[in-house]
Amino acid sequence: MSRRRIGFWYRLAAVIAKPPLVVLFKRDWRGMEHIPADGGFITAVNHNSYLDPLSYAHYQYNTGRVPRFLAKAALFKGSFVGTMLRGTGQIPVYRESTNALDAFRAAVDAIERGECVAFYPEGTLTRDPEMWPMAGKTGAARVALLTKAPVIPVAQWGANMAMPPYAKENKLRLFPRKTLIVQAGPPVDLDRFHGMEPTPDVLREATEVIMAAITAQLEQIRGESAPATPYDHRQARAEQRRRAAGEGTK
Repeated sequence: MSRRRIGFWYRLAAVIAKPPLVVLFKRDWRGMEHIPADGGFITAVNHNSYLDPLSYAHYQYNTGRVPRFLAKAALFKGSFVGTMLRGTGQIPVYRESTNALDAFRAAVDAIERGECVAFYPEGTLTRDPEMWPMAGKTGAARVALLTKAPVIPVAQWGANMAMPPYAKENKLRLFPRKTLIVQAGPPVDLDRFHGMEPTPDVLREATEVIMAAITAQLEQIRGESAPATPYDHRQARAEQRRRAAGEGTK
């Protein structure tokens, strides 16, 4: 999608969102050359703050290839936010319902029309204690293997300094002025998965490759190494329940 096809609603969103972002934050944008100039593609992005969709959207808007996000269906109901989400063509996700596959189909259709679809493969804000990307869900890999579209790993850092995830007090920490760093890397190499049946094992392995590529970009930004094994929130919760059950029997 070229800049001339961005459309009224996305331009309106930019008019509203960009001025405060420019005033309140510094920007360090890297790797824009990896964003495809044309054709459908996927971006896979880490998620560490409620603010980071604005940071990433600002970055990508300025490349001329605006993203279509997958977002919780509840956000689309009424309100100004819902109107903007619908107007800009974002994709509602209906979790645990008969409409759950609609987002998958909409993502595939958008890519086949030459658009960009942005995935947060973690599915939620990271709960890793050190703010590294967690183990991912398989949606992005499923769409990638079906469409064979390029998957561009994107890492971001800085929005979490202004609004940490799951903070007890959701107060913005705007000063001193934070730098929003967004970095895109080269397409993830998924060639070995093409032509394979998308079994749970295949999708899980492809997802691990995608998450590793995102994490590698974040390592460059942070200048440090991530843990060898990504944090798995489901396993952590299961372990907590086991510990609680064990303490309860003492």
